[in-house]
Amino acid sequence: MNELSIGEAARALGVSADTLRRWDRAGELRTTRDTQNRRRVPVSEVERLSARPRRSPVGDSLSARNRFAGVVTSVEVDGVMALVELEAGPFRVVAAITRDAVEELGLAPGVKATAAVKATSVMIERDGAAG
Repeated sequence: MNELSIGEAARALGVSADTLRRWDRAGELRTTRDTQNRRRVPVSEVERLSARPRRSPVGDSLSARNRFAGVVTSVEVDGVMALVELEAGPFRVVAAITRDAVEELGLAPGVKATAAVKATSVMIERDGAAG
């Protein structure tokens, strides 16, 4: 049986080795152990998982992966700053940007734009009762 190390499989799939370890613990990835008790990933598992949708590419000039394409619904300029509201499908994204950026990008209600979000901290709130 042809097998890969966790690192080799992670590179082939475009994910981290930690992600593969989590998938293994969760039963989403079938692995074996070698004589030194290291995880080995069958090539067939890499092929199976390769059919999953890939992460969105970062593009050529921007590192943020989280992008929300939509239409500007509101621009409120106050001094040197502005609040720009973008409707992206079911999502509403509000960004505080400079007045200069609004003018340079030609942002106004009805203009198509994309919000690129890159944050060191993202909070998720669970809907409904805790449990």
